[in-house]
Amino acid sequence: MGLNIQEVRSLLLANNQDHVLDRLERLKGPAKDKLAAQLGSIDFEALFRAIHDSTSLSEKLKEPMEPIPYVNETDIGEKEQQALNELGWSLLRTGKVGAVVVAGGQGSRLGHEGPKGTLDIGLPSGKSLFQLQAERLLNLSNRAGKTIPWYIMTSPQNQAATEMFFHAADWFGYPPEDIFLFQQQTMPVLDHNWKLLFAAEDELMVAPSGHGECFASLGKSGAIDDMKRRGLEWVFYYNVDNALIKIADPAFIGLAASHSNPIATKVIEKTDSEEKIGIVCLKNGRPAVVEYSEIQDDVKNLRDTAGRLFYNLGHISIHLFKLDFVERHADAGLDYHIASKKMAYIDENGSLVKPSEPNAYKLERFIFDLFPQANGLTVFKTKREEEFAPVKNKGGEDSPQSARRLVLDLHRSWLTAAGIAVEELHDHDIEISPLRSYSGEGLHEYKASGLSSE
Repeated sequence: MGLNIQEVRSLLLANNQDHVLDRLERLKGPAKDKLAAQLGSIDFEALFRAIHDSTSLSEKLKEPMEPIPYVNETDIGEKEQQALNELGWSLLRTGKVGAVVVAGGQGSRLGHEGPKGTLDIGLPSGKSLFQLQAERLLNLSNRAGKTIPWYIMTSPQNQAATEMFFHAADWFGYPPEDIFLFQQQTMPVLDHNWKLLFAAEDELMVAPSGHGECFASLGKSGAIDDMKRRGLEWVFYYNVDNALIKIADPAFIGLAASHSNPIATKVIEKTDSEEKIGIVCLKNGRPAVVEYSEIQDDVKNLRDTAGRLFYNLGHISIHLFKLDFVERHADAGLDYHIASKKMAYIDENGSLVKPSEPNAYKLERFIFDLFPQANGLTVFKTKREEEFAPVKNKGGEDSPQSARRLVLDLHRSWLTAAGIAVEELHDHDIEISPLRSYSGEGLHEYKASGLSSE
């Protein structure tokens, strides 16, 4: 049962939120009840503690680091590769693997209205990120003879739009009963004086509290129960904004299953110390990821005798988790990471304020902060050009344009590997449908006279 108005007033006064009390007193009827209910759900002690603790993260940066052992894809022999693939396929055929995509972000930063997963990166087909991913999963599901359940984490801001997008596309041919949409959790946004901000006259500003609460959201939504009912053993986790994601990659599944660790992660070689991806390593002897914004300069720029970055295993947010690990840590109390952001808000006069400088604290939990809870981490170093095309910026690096180029370049390499001469591909931007080929297989029947995007 929620707090009554008098209890909400006391809560605000006790936590120095007098400005909210003034607004609450001005509101009438349903608007007042709505704001009071939102306020009554806030655990101010936990909120302030999270901000205080996050500002102390600098102490954690000083914890001893060392490189972590890994398996390099290029070092795996043909027989071992076949064995890993077969083990992965056996788990897919028996329905032991599900996929979770983190898709709560909006595309506004990219100049796109709507959820980021609905973005068309400019491929000849005009397919959205969601459609590309649905078709990759359909390819695997059809070959395995078992549909891979797909769990899509949205946010309160884009849940309805995401569902409408899938409905309008008839779920891209995916069985609707095998798609499970669930919402990530949120945290109130505070200004730099630890005061609550407003998104509307009767509504506090909240922001998604990070992918670190994915397991908690899976649990609260009933998705973990659904996974258990289906008999899943492994959960493949990824971000929606990777245009080259190899969802539920059989070789990766096989590698994870061949080890006794509850988590496996894919990495790429990080060659630029300023690249905005974290590093996978050991801290205090435990598996960990250090975010790019939290890497100290002396560590970030450290190189070995060959000139390579000493910590060069770049984190690209592609993981496999054992389901029992997910369930066991669904309520893990992870630390929050604090980010100071520019966030527009509604002031006490009801006017929209768009600050020119960062003005607000956003608190997030990161899923890789669960890594130290694992008794071991299987690290798989893979090829950047085959698996990582992030879409983060409107233009330039890590943009829809750069991702489009990476996809088309990969498809060109598939065709040349299938025996089509490079000169026959001149001036052709050929897109291969994920329904036709998952990772370059089955393309030998291509003929030069029939080259076209599919």
